[in-house]
Amino acid sequence: MQVARLKPLTVSTLAAFAGAAVFSGTASAADPIKIGVSGPYSGGSAPMGTSMRDGVKLAAAEINAAGGVLGRPIQLVERDDEALPVHGVQVTQELISKEQVVAGLGFINTAVSLAAQRYYEEAKIPVINNVATGSKITHQFEAPEFPDNYVFRTSAADGIQSAMIVEEAVVKRKFTKVAILADSTNYGQLGREDLEKALDKRGIKPVAEEKFNIKDVDMTSQLLKAKQAGAQAILTYAIGPELAQIANGMEKLDWKVPMIGSWTLSMANFIDNAGKNGDGARMPQTFIQEGDTPKRKAFIAAYQKAYKVDRIPSPVSAAQGYDSLYLLAAAIRQAGSTDGVKIRQALENLKDKYEGVVKTYDHPFTHDDHEAIKLGDAVIGEVSGGHVVRAK
Repeated sequence: MQVARLKPLTVSTLAAFAGAAVFSGTASAADPIKIGVSGPYSGGSAPMGTSMRDGVKLAAAEINAAGGVLGRPIQLVERDDEALPVHGVQVTQELISKEQVVAGLGFINTAVSLAAQRYYEEAKIPVINNVATGSKITHQFEAPEFPDNYVFRTSAADGIQSAMIVEEAVVKRKFTKVAILADSTNYGQLGREDLEKALDKRGIKPVAEEKFNIKDVDMTSQLLKAKQAGAQAILTYAIGPELAQIANGMEKLDWKVPMIGSWTLSMANFIDNAGKNGDGARMPQTFIQEGDTPKRKAFIAAYQKAYKVDRIPSPVSAAQGYDSLYLLAAAIRQAGSTDGVKIRQALENLKDKYEGVVKTYDHPFTHDDHEAIKLGDAVIGEVSGGHVVRAK
């Protein structure tokens, strides 16, 4: 099989098109292909949501500039779910019933995904989770109750991440006493369960397990319990702002042990809010902002030019968002249709390879496996001097 390629575009061309995901009415008489893009574009999860959205917009601009799909331009219909399940349900219903999208991209937060993606399933419209990582996400609608699953994913599931976190902490760094600090959301608690399972396989039980809420600003109690239990490392499942409170809380207690957690330790609002206290934190990453391949170098440069930033707020989210639209476009092209059933069938049997930013996708999905990212596709990153680099 050949790697599918579109006509190469320069960075300046990509940047020029980044703000417009559709052709103007004068550019094409064909009806646009409407794709829903939902995520948190405000609040603590915003670095993930906006980076994902902007990565999708770069891909849409590139695809449209090369002629669209089936001779039709892609039109992105964006909605802010504010990281709230109730809002996620509302915007998903609107995208399906009012906007009549042919597919969905997004879902950043596990709780939002589990609450809202059922409407795509009921409508037989594919949705690609390109950031949310809860292990249950792609297993919510399985046989025999659901003969066909319309939920796909291009992010690393928590089962993969938890195994990598434990491998880093227990196998590579030889820690025998670890504490788990996780937020109270579905994301945090399901991630905690995955960590427990991964630790149990290594014969280790956490010396402390502590929970906290979104927007909590004082982790003293949780950290003291971990310290008193003799924890050699803190394993985390939370998002940027609260993760920074953990790092800063350890500084206040004059107690510094390694933080090893899920990919969200790479979020800009962890790195910026924790400052030097965040240095050394390690996490699984499907993409690090390093131009180590021509594809990645072009993507990073295009993002920086289009959005006038040096550091992508959430590089993982941006890259996974970009790749998710390309995979969806390939499925629509292969199906020769925007019918949801036919798009799902094409996604489950993509015939052409696609050289993406995260990886080269070669038959990434099957009917029974909707996970594009496998164990081995991610690496361990480390926060160093305000950026995430590949851990040594």
